[in-house]
Amino acid sequence: MKKVLLIFLILCSLPAFAQADKHDVRAGNRKFGRGRFKESEIDYRKAVLKDSTSVTANYNLASALYRQEDWAGAAKALESVKEQPGLPAQYHYNAGDAALQQQDYQAAVQAFRQALLQDPGDLDAKENYIYAKKMLQNQQGGGGDNQQNQDQNQDQNQDQNQDQNQNQDQNQDQNNQDQQQNQDQNQDQNQNQDQDQQQDQNNQNQQQQQQQQQQEPQISPQQAQQMLRAIQAKEKETQDKVNKEKAALLKSRQKEKNW
Repeated sequence: MKKVLLIFLILCSLPAFAQADKHDVRAGNRKFGRGRFKESEIDYRKAVLKDSTSVTANYNLASALYRQEDWAGAAKALESVKEQPGLPAQYHYNAGDAALQQQDYQAAVQAFRQALLQDPGDLDAKENYIYAKKMLQNQQGGGGDNQQNQDQNQDQNQDQNQDQNQNQDQNQDQNNQDQQQNQDQNQDQNQNQDQDQQQDQNNQNQQQQQQQQQQEPQISPQQAQQMLRAIQAKEKETQDKVNKEKAALLKSRQKEKNW
């Protein structure tokens, strides 16, 4: 019913968001790709400590926690950046997935609905939206007729929008095909030269990655746990400080309004 969370693709899919710390995020990505999710969590938390508003760091942290079946932690990491502008449909899909794992069907329905508004052609999001809505109705004892009619109307509107988008996509595809044929003819002339240059670049990148992997120190699970505890303690201290500053600011504003 539910596909796997795709947070690891954040660096490719969200280039507009600045990274909190390239070194920590990239280090976490390398460990994540090798299945070392606990160690990647440590690197992502380091990045979050340096910039708690970083979408990239929190997004990838949620992925590491999700792979460790820490659904609540993944949802919290996503929640921390929900106010950031320009979040993609993939973000809302993952938020809905994490909510489903916790049986928070109300939050799941809202998240999948938002994902469909941004990407009406996502069949997986639509399937999960229907599933979450059904589970929410069962949880609420079937729900009222008004709510059911409202959801049906929303589904019909989404289907109509999807059909319109498909027709537009077909026309656009035809135009793109004509343009692509002309571009392909020009690209073929330079393809051999580009391939040679790309192969040389790939070889250099592979050598650098191999050297980096060989130099990267391995840490034991005990060391990873100790580092994680230290980072979490620092993270709590930072969050407490931010909360105190917010409370002081709110109190100051309240005093200014009492006139």
